[in-house]
Amino acid sequence: MEKPPKSFRPKIPKSFCTTAQAAEKLGVSIRTVQLWTESGLLAAWKTGGGHRRIPLESLDKLLLHPPPAPDGAAVPESSLRVLVVEDEPGLLTLYRAQVRRWPVATELATAQDGFDALLKLGQAKPHLMITDLLMPHMDGFGMLKRLRGLPEFADMAIVAVTSLDPEQIAERGGLPGGIPVLSKPIRFDALERIAIKLAVARRLLPAG
Repeated sequence: MEKPPKSFRPKIPKSFCTTAQAAEKLGVSIRTVQLWTESGLLAAWKTGGGHRRIPLESLDKLLLHPPPAPDGAAVPESSLRVLVVEDEPGLLTLYRAQVRRWPVATELATAQDGFDALLKLGQAKPHLMITDLLMPHMDGFGMLKRLRGLPEFADMAIVAVTSLDPEQIAERGGLPGGIPVLSKPIRFDALERIAIKLAVARRLLPAG
């Protein structure tokens, strides 16, 4: 059977675009579009060859409703500031290695206990604090209670990482509402997703 001439072949509606086309339409870098798809800000699916395809409908929604800039932010910042509070040197080394691999530029500060963290908060001014709960001197529970009285850090995202189960956390007085808890061994993929969403919300520039 002969194939019909090309001019008579039905046209398939183009309802999606490539990452490069989306970047051009939005006026951002390809890496930024990739971050937006990874964070869920843009819908996307991957072809069998691993290439992203972005529905035009999702692109139009983002053009009409761009991500809001944080209150009081006049100029975009360049790095996601992260403070890790952990008393085990080996885990701090692992954090440093993993954070360097995140697809967003980061400024990493570390603290070894709650007292150290409270001292470094004013210097580091982190967007994200990742803290252990069981530490010497001042543990994570005591530090987080102190933080509730510091309004200047009300917008800082906090993630608790611990080997304690929910019952053990409750026995120690619990945590302030809204703080997600990740169990040890540390799920660095989950931390990376949290960092990406935070970076997108704050319009931070992607690494590389």
